[in-house]
Amino acid sequence: MKTAYTADQIRQAEQALMARLPDGTLMQRAAAGLAAVCADLLGRVYGSRVVLLTGSGDNGGDALYAGQRLARRGARVGVVAAGSKTHEAGLRALLDAGGRVVDRSAIDEADLIIDGLVGIGVSGALREPYAELAQQAAAARGQVVAVDVPSGVDASTGRVEGAAVRARVTVTMGGRTRRGCWSIRAPRTPGGSSWWTSGSGPTCPTPTWPRSPTPTSTCCCRGRATSRTNTAEACWASRRAVTCSPARPCSPSAVRCGAAPAWSGTPAAPPPVAQVRSHWPESVVTELDEPSITRVGRVQAWVLGPGLGTDDWAHELAAEVLASDVPVLVDADALTLVARDRSLLWRNAPVLITPHAGELARLLRADRDAIEAARLEHARRAAAELGVTVLLKGSTTVVAEDARPVRVNPTGTSWLATGGTGDVLAGLAGALLAQGLSCYDAASCGAYLHGVAGRLAAEGAPLAAGDVATALPRAIRAVTSAIS
Repeated sequence: MKTAYTADQIRQAEQALMARLPDGTLMQRAAAGLAAVCADLLGRVYGSRVVLLTGSGDNGGDALYAGQRLARRGARVGVVAAGSKTHEAGLRALLDAGGRVVDRSAIDEADLIIDGLVGIGVSGALREPYAELAQQAAAARGQVVAVDVPSGVDASTGRVEGAAVRARVTVTMGGRTRRGCWSIRAPRTPGGSSWWTSGSGPTCPTPTWPRSPTPTSTCCCRGRATSRTNTAEACWASRRAVTCSPARPCSPSAVRCGAAPAWSGTPAAPPPVAQVRSHWPESVVTELDEPSITRVGRVQAWVLGPGLGTDDWAHELAAEVLASDVPVLVDADALTLVARDRSLLWRNAPVLITPHAGELARLLRADRDAIEAARLEHARRAAAELGVTVLLKGSTTVVAEDARPVRVNPTGTSWLATGGTGDVLAGLAGALLAQGLSCYDAASCGAYLHGVAGRLAAEGAPLAAGDVATALPRAIRAVTSAIS
């Protein structure tokens, strides 16, 4: 997972570090990282055409020094200066390395464009000539690399109030990422944008993954993640689209992640229960003829919601589960129930909620579009207001807990946008809760692994929820081997 910072937090950290280092050290480090990313994108640096778009701030200096490094490797580097002034030392270094000042027509022929127009301290709409240059870069054929944040995108919120650069890659400095880079509203190229942090490489989600079983471990000491679902409703739905059933992907993902066994509570519906047992014999199904959990036995975590329903029976069962003293993951139908009655969340034990933007809108009595425009801010608000850990699902998944940094998940694939994959995530995170992880870490690890499994399962093609659950062991092996 990656931690998201505001522009103010980044500036404070940079100021503290610059006070301890020789003048210009940070800019040279930033330029080295930026030049390395650009070289990787170009493939062949010698003879390539690179255009720098620079303003009067330090971002322009980063771009100029990166251009100097590329020019020394044989690239034909030109600079279009948009500001009333430019970084003098950086411009001199570029010209000494063979770079030159060019007019804006060079943008259209460039193989790569470096956006150093404005930095993280600028908000609001771009002024001219910055706005026109941003639009021209967006229409150019070359790849665009932004320094710190695409110009025109608010670094703290991701809001765009006019023209903005559409970056293929954004290279951030000083922190893992800026909050604005992860906003769904930030402009991206059709192929999707990515972010690279100067001085860092890929990161694993967290070192808190549950320990492997010992030679003396038994199934009952590995944690029991109990899924509270309405299997009658869910399994009849599965006859129409088997892998999109909300109850079925939840239990196998829990089983595949080390929680054994996993129960699914039902309101006494024999045919669907038999179907669940035939497909997933590892799941122990307890049929409930009343909304009570007394017959289920000892568990370490509850997964409440997929296929549960929203009637009075479901409300009573949800109230009893949430009155227990073990962690509860609240998803799907249970989110509808707690949106109607938020007092259900008033408990001393941990709660992890896993809404998408629409469900969070109902919980916060907010507009869905407003949540999509400021995902991090609304996730933090929900965590503080509801007293829970929030995993906000979407094209960019974020994890928020009151008084802790927001975590942003870098894994995943657009193919995960299909029915039932959210229930796989619920079972996975529930299994991690059952094995002792905190809500904050279970949500972070769960989202990260879910994304890795989605990529492994998809391999560039459509997938179904069951495919993601099946890929989870491979995802776990990949991540845990990287940690070790």
